[in-house]
Amino acid sequence: MARGALLVAGTASDAGKSVVTAGICRWLARQGVKVAPYKAQNMSLNSFVTLDGAEIGRAQAMQAAACGLEPRADMNPILLKPGSDRRSQVVVLGKAIADVDAMEYGAYRDRLREIAVASLERLRAEYDVVICEGAGSPAEINLRAGDIANMGLAQAAGLPVIVVGDIDRGGVFASLYGTLALLDAADQALIAGFVINKFRGADELLAPGLDMLRELTGRPVYGVLPWREGLWMDAEDSLALATAPPAREAATGESLRVAVVRLPRVSNFTDVDALAAEPGVIVRFVTTPGEAEDADLLVLPGSRATVADLEWLRRTGLADAVADRARRGRPVLGICGGYQMLARDIRDEVESGAGLVEGLGLLPATVEFGAAKTLGRPVGEAYGRPVAAYEIHHGVVTATGGEPFLDGCRLGAVWGTTWHGAMENDGFRRAFLAEVAAVAGRNFTPAADTSFAELRERRLDALGDLIERHMDTAALLRLLDNGVERDLPVLPPGGA
Repeated sequence: MARGALLVAGTASDAGKSVVTAGICRWLARQGVKVAPYKAQNMSLNSFVTLDGAEIGRAQAMQAAACGLEPRADMNPILLKPGSDRRSQVVVLGKAIADVDAMEYGAYRDRLREIAVASLERLRAEYDVVICEGAGSPAEINLRAGDIANMGLAQAAGLPVIVVGDIDRGGVFASLYGTLALLDAADQALIAGFVINKFRGADELLAPGLDMLRELTGRPVYGVLPWREGLWMDAEDSLALATAPPAREAATGESLRVAVVRLPRVSNFTDVDALAAEPGVIVRFVTTPGEAEDADLLVLPGSRATVADLEWLRRTGLADAVADRARRGRPVLGICGGYQMLARDIRDEVESGAGLVEGLGLLPATVEFGAAKTLGRPVGEAYGRPVAAYEIHHGVVTATGGEPFLDGCRLGAVWGTTWHGAMENDGFRRAFLAEVAAVAGRNFTPAADTSFAELRERRLDALGDLIERHMDTAALLRLLDNGVERDLPVLPPGGA
């Protein structure tokens, strides 16, 4: 039976909206509810390709997994992929339609709102419940007039809203109260209550604050979710890179150290989640040559701005460090944009308009950027193991030598591929890491029983457990059934 939909908003980016949305989805799915995730507009450089070739936010793909569903374009109808501080590629229903700056985007807004609402309506017609995720904060009052991701969506679709605040950052009560108070009266009427995320401490010390927040706002706290290390993978926001993935102790022998270059426009950095999940593999993100010096494997990840990020590599000295590693036979892996940077030359009249640019010249390959974006779910084989992956790129790489490696090539201790997600294939990942360890001279043996898919499922189940144990799920179901209460208090100044 259809129960409705709700919007999970947050006081800020990385407050925990994606995690709470995934957790609610998994909890509902375990109750036998036919549930789907949705995010109207996502600004992220971490994306995924659906089976029918649509590009959506990576977080929505994982929320679909929490529901037991294959992801589809309606789950994230609008995706913005920043290429600079002012320009973004606009992806609509899985296909790139334009590259615009912040002011030009306004001309698309009304049509995009219609598309977003239509996608939500299709999902609501098909599923019992749709759990929607907001973007950023609903209290970005400078953007409210054109908003289609937070209260603009809630108003258009009649959605009750819960607001998530991150207590680990401090000031959570002010953030929750202030978010509500900045909204106008009509928007405040849709705010049903709050969720506090990442709590670690004594419940009895927090309880008076929860009571006071209810007295001040007339709205309950639906739950206080405790801090849990390493619960969420597939982050959509580079803010998540502030904390390195937790390392697991090696099964036997030494650990293997992996340094991932944190490019200014890094994309699909989730490619290394599977490496971090491997016992004994220590993954960290680096921005200087010194930080990368002791790494057994250096990874150049994807980039939304390959030529600009290549220039940044040269400016920071990391380009010389990568070249020096290659000369000394120390392992380097380039993925998508990182692979393009390792090529001899790059011709780009599309993304940067820079024309012919010299690459790092560490792999025998050339790159030609095309207007059409390549989106796919390729399969292949490497090290005698099957590999299933996905690809998202404008730059087409042509290898002119070296050994074949997935769709790319290898020369000495340097590997390159445009395939994302390859490391999630357990057999391939183990074989690749074993070779890296051998080349690097490390006594490291990959664990024989690590299943990345099972680990992801366990983490999604852990999120569902958090919702079941620490949220008022009965009140959550009532909210889905009946919507937000009427005549809730209106707070100044927004509601004045």
